[in-house]
Amino acid sequence: MINLQTKRTIIRDHCYEDLQTHHALFSNKTAMYYLQDIATNTIEESKINLQIAISEIEKLHRKYYFFRIEDAYSKEHIGEIGYTVIEFSPVGKLVGMGYFIRSEFWNKGYTTEALQEVIRFAFEENGVFRISCGCIKDNIGSEKVMIKCGMTKEADFKSFVWHDGKLKDRVEYRLLKSEWKPLV
Repeated sequence: MINLQTKRTIIRDHCYEDLQTHHALFSNKTAMYYLQDIATNTIEESKINLQIAISEIEKLHRKYYFFRIEDAYSKEHIGEIGYTVIEFSPVGKLVGMGYFIRSEFWNKGYTTEALQEVIRFAFEENGVFRISCGCIKDNIGSEKVMIKCGMTKEADFKSFVWHDGKLKDRVEYRLLKSEWKPLV
């Protein structure tokens, strides 16, 4: 079980007791606005989503590192963060990273704090060599988090994603282990 801690958050593997709050987040239209493809509508869909995350925890060649972000003091569910291993290469894992949180926690630094810790874990403890991360260009807050965490913009895709009834632009960022500067 992975259990990481920052000044204000706990970032941990999921357990079945998370189902109600997991569903509340994944079915929240505001929190999931930019991630409609993974949003859930029913408790049953959320349960399946949670089971996928839990089933990966003990795998030898784990592909999905989906974590719950909690407030370190109240244990309130803030959001989700994690990555998917795209390739196991001889130099390390190449991963696609993502995150989303409840709107009442937006613009308070929680996502940046959590992402910095997950990046640290990925590079220092999990053999990750390259992180890719991206968002719809309209999602200014998400892009700011990537920049604050030292990521480099690699692509600016025009009319790339069908979202909310229209084509939208997408940006992609990267961070290599050799480019990463850990916080002191």
